[in-house]
Formats: sequence, C-alpha cells, structure tokens
Amino acid sequence: MERTIVLKEDILAALAEAGVGRGQTIMVHTSLSSLGFVCGGPQVVIEALLQSVGDEGTIMMPTQSWKNLDPAAGVHWQEPEDWWPLIREHWPAYDKRITPTNTMGAVAEMFRKWPGTLRSDHPARSVAAWGKYAQYLTEGHDLSNIFGEGSPIGKLYELNGYVLLIGVGYDKNTSLHLADVRAEYPGKHDSIEHSAILENGKRVWKEYATLYVDGEDFGEIGAAFEKECAVSKASLGNGTITLMKQRTLVDFAVKWMEQHRK
Repeated sequence: MERTIVLKEDILAALAEAGVGRGQTIMVHTSLSSLGFVCGGPQVVIEALLQSVGDEGTIMMPTQSWKNLDPAAGVHWQEPEDWWPLIREHWPAYDKRITPTNTMGAVAEMFRKWPGTLRSDHPARSVAAWGKYAQYLTEGHDLSNIFGEGSPIGKLYELNGYVLLIGVGYDKNTSLHLADVRAEYPGKHDSIEHSAILENGKRVWKEYATLYVDGEDFGEIGAAFEKECAVSKASLGNGTITLMKQRTLVDFAVKWMEQHRK
C-alpha cells in the first residue's frame, strides 16, 4: 500500500464522519504509524480530538507504565533473571507527572503531558483524561481495581461514553477488561502483582491482588461484536477509525466471554 499524507483537516473530517461530536466522552486508542505520514505528528491528532468534542466533551487515553510490574510477570523479558532482584529494588516509583508510557503510542505519550490533562494514580495501568469529566475519570484509581467498577473504565460506562480506535484493533480496546471483570466463567482468577510506588514519601515495592489481565481473545470478540452490533467507521490515511458505544461493547463482551471462555 502506498503511504499517504494525513493533514489535520483530514483527521477532523474522518472524526466527523465516524460520528465524533461535541460533548462526547471518549476513550481513545491510537497508532500514529498505521495512518501514514501525519503532518504534525501526535500534536495534530490531539488537537483534532479536543476540537471535535469541545469544552463540554472529554478525551481519555491509556497511559500505562506496565514495566513497573514484577519482572516475573514477563514485562522485562529482555533482561536476565539474575537482574530481577535489582529491578525490584531500584525501579523508580510511579510519578504521574513524569513516568513515561510503555508501548501506548506517541499520541498517548504526548497526551499525558498536554496542558489541562489529568492522570490517574495507578502505577502500572494509568489513564489520562482532558475535559469536563477528566477529574472524575482519573481520581481514585485503586491499585487492585484496575479495570472494574469505579475504575476509569467503569466510570466511562456510567457516563455512557464511547470508544474510538484510531488505526488499532480490539486487542488494544481496554474497555473489554471491564467485561472481563463482570463476566463469570470457570477459568477466571486473580493474580498478585507488584509495583514501585511512593508511600508516605518513601519508595516501596508494593504487593497487590487484582483480576488476572487476559486479552488474548479480544480480537475474536471484536470481530463477533462488529457482526452483531453497530459501529461507525471512516478511512483516515492508510488506516481506519472506528467509533462505538462502550456500553454496547461491554454488554456484548460479557455474554461472549460467558459463552466461550473456559
């Protein structure tokens, strides 16, 4: 496929075609490279998103720093096992002002530092948000409640928000983890995780229990979802953007998981 150039006006037009509008609350997942050459890079993507929803709208993105997890979980797969004790002892404590994202993409990395954006306190699975509901979405992100009721993803459901995929698939769709929390199936289980955090001003290696994060079947769920439920799509450069109602997605995914997961 021939690589195309994408201008800010192209992004605005595609967002409007997909149904993004003023006052909406949207969780956005992006891959800048999938679109072609975006003239202005992540900056123009963020500007277009904020302009599209306006001051009464809200944009949220994942800003996960999941390398701040125990090396035994596989997050430092490139490093030898005899380094793990040193990583546990010396990995910097999460600081929402400066801790970078891990593989969330250039747009999310710029968005976490965008003027007016707030970021949640989870040391490995944070989100950032801008706009009307930014404080509500990002506050109280409990260590053990990564994606459940009362988490940023759970609050998005309460607000009847949307999910927007820009050049990415359902394997990046964090809202499906809320369905995982709600669904009942035999293999569902918790896991023990560890992260470096600041506690009373001191760095500690904190242990916490949470639902095991499993997204291996998210692509399959997404394909089934699009066969049965309405989504809105628009072309943008070399990629596609997809807008959906989060409640519709989560409710569908709960039923799918209960029918197909073992």
